[in-house]
Amino acid sequence: MTDMTTNDFMQRVVRFLDRYEQSLPALPPELDWNHSYAARWVGQGDGGWLKPLDIDLQQSLSDLIGVDRQKQLLEANTAQFVRGLPANNALLWGARGTGKSSLVRALLNTWKDDGLRLIEIDKSDLVQLPSLVAQISGQPWRFLLFCDDLAFEAGDSAYKTLKTVLDGSVEVTPDNLLLYATSNRRHLLPEHRSDNTASSMVDGELHPSEAIEEKIALSDRFGLWVSFYPFTQDHYLDVVRHWLGSMATQYELSWQWDEELQKEAIRWATARGNRNGRCAWQFARSWVGKALLAQR
Repeated sequence: MTDMTTNDFMQRVVRFLDRYEQSLPALPPELDWNHSYAARWVGQGDGGWLKPLDIDLQQSLSDLIGVDRQKQLLEANTAQFVRGLPANNALLWGARGTGKSSLVRALLNTWKDDGLRLIEIDKSDLVQLPSLVAQISGQPWRFLLFCDDLAFEAGDSAYKTLKTVLDGSVEVTPDNLLLYATSNRRHLLPEHRSDNTASSMVDGELHPSEAIEEKIALSDRFGLWVSFYPFTQDHYLDVVRHWLGSMATQYELSWQWDEELQKEAIRWATARGNRNGRCAWQFARSWVGKALLAQR
């Protein structure tokens, strides 16, 4: 092989190695829980890594209006967990936009200085839960594993993985990990009328079909159920007034609650076909934004 041929060959090797290196996944960023209060699990193959999140910690428990019972239940359970006492995994289920996700993030804001940390995980990545558990086991922090909008379809592979972790069947789940999940479905799986067709009467007792038993098997593993219900009009307007006051204070905007503003808020909700906290927050942002623009 001549010198020219050798040089050409080496250049090809270098170019190939450069392309191969560019195709490799980027190294995960270093995560320092002393400065990061939240992270997102990024699934990769059979494992994954934790991506630090820069999240808004301005929302507090006092911003959640009309859900006092729900706040009390989650506050007590989270306080037990942060202090190293027995606590339950929690399922927050119910109507959309009623504060389920906001409550979990407000809990982080309340206890972040006491060692509480939040890990967000997507439903599709639940199959990698054992890998995540291995990464946080033995650490001094108290981790809330947060899965938002959790729901499964029949045959979903993540379903059985989550059941195993909640049960701690063979491998013990670390005591510094607690799962909070939100869902619009109480039992996390679609329920059909046909599920009841296999029920039968035996010795005068009704024995539900195995399909029904399977559907409630996962939700039953959550020790704490916290239910959220659609807002009444008065509840919705209370939340609207709260967010208008909060945003007006932030932007030093003068405002007054009157009948016309109340009607405007009701029309906003009617146009969207729902009354909930998210709708109230969106109306407040729209109204405050327009009022500020009119001043310029």
